[in-house]
Amino acid sequence: MKVMKFGGTSVGKPERMRQVAQLITKDSEATIVVLSALSGTTNALVAISDNLAQAKRDEAKQNIDKLESHYRSFVLELVKTDPIRDKANAVVTEHFEFLNIILRISFSEALNKDILAQGELMSTKLFSCYLEEQGIDHLLLPALEFMSIDQQEEPQLSLIRSRLKNLLAQHSDKKLFITQGYICRNAKGEVDNLKRGGSDYTASLVAAAAHASVCEIWTDIDGMHNNDPRVVQKTVAIEQLSFDEAAELAYFGAKILHPTCIWPAQQENVPVKLLNTMQPDATGTVITKEAGSVGIKAVAAKDGIIAIKIKSSRMLLAYGFLRKVFEVFEKYRTSIDMITTSEVAVSVTIDSDAALPQIVKELEPFGSVEVEKDQTIVSIVGNEIAKTDQVLQRLFESIQSVPVTMVSYGGSPHNISLLVPSVHKNHTLQLLNSGLFGL
Repeated sequence: MKVMKFGGTSVGKPERMRQVAQLITKDSEATIVVLSALSGTTNALVAISDNLAQAKRDEAKQNIDKLESHYRSFVLELVKTDPIRDKANAVVTEHFEFLNIILRISFSEALNKDILAQGELMSTKLFSCYLEEQGIDHLLLPALEFMSIDQQEEPQLSLIRSRLKNLLAQHSDKKLFITQGYICRNAKGEVDNLKRGGSDYTASLVAAAAHASVCEIWTDIDGMHNNDPRVVQKTVAIEQLSFDEAAELAYFGAKILHPTCIWPAQQENVPVKLLNTMQPDATGTVITKEAGSVGIKAVAAKDGIIAIKIKSSRMLLAYGFLRKVFEVFEKYRTSIDMITTSEVAVSVTIDSDAALPQIVKELEPFGSVEVEKDQTIVSIVGNEIAKTDQVLQRLFESIQSVPVTMVSYGGSPHNISLLVPSVHKNHTLQLLNSGLFGL
């Protein structure tokens, strides 16, 4: 069995949804297809939810009507026969009746999660209608029946595995299953989600739970590139990455893959392939246990970084100082990306300012605290690059004109990270593309 995940752009237009149908029926292997919402839908649902949270019901109604109009047009083009078109329109009616009903309901976080789930529910049901019209045998497998998270909002892989196994066993005559990405149930049994980009996470969890032969992530890019193609003109796709390399790239800004996607597949050693719906014959990128080669593979950048420097003479030879600092970040559930230390100072970076005022206040008794916002982490990733000859020399010769705030080297054999002011990000990526890859 294999898992194929298609993102919003891959199903965002009727002709692309039809193309997905062709891709999932190319071979006879049993397949679980994970779909995102149609492109733009989740953003629209977020806007509707925000309107309701601010009691702007008229604006919410306008946004609901606009989104419904888009779906009516989508159905009109997607399916051609009257019975199936009626069925598809009934799907749209069902979900937009819900969205209109909530205009009269008090807003809550639970309701917000219900609103955000509508996109994946609609995309899978409409895709199922199209498959039915084409005579393609399949089963719609509701993710809410097997995807779940615990009280810490972590997926319950063992429970997902047992539930999915039971559902598949009940339908052993089927070879093709369609399910929703992103959505799940929480510890209270309420509708919840795996956060933005969660459809990748769903696909990886399903692949791990089903012991799949492969987890294919289909997007509108032909694999993981060596640099950000939105910033750098000349980039190339990477043919093979290890799980560790891919995890580093995803966490530090490579947009094609969600950071959480790697862990479940790595646990069960399920290969992950990054493929292009628009160019299905392109090689793409395969992610496995083996790296394939040593040396620098790619550069990625993560924006929205905040640097915090705590300076104190009391730190000198003081046992437990770092523990106390880290406990502050743990208290406010704020993860640290980079860290550097000296005899009298420690600098860390975080990617969220949600609890920044409280963190700074609790750090101030330890010494002087400096905060620098609008920073970017630029990561150079590759197998065993810490042991590769002249990597540091080539790296720093490439960016002599860039003011580097922090450097992280040696913490991972696969990663060298730099912190630079965000205004220098694009220039840094371009310099590295030339200096490290000769492009």
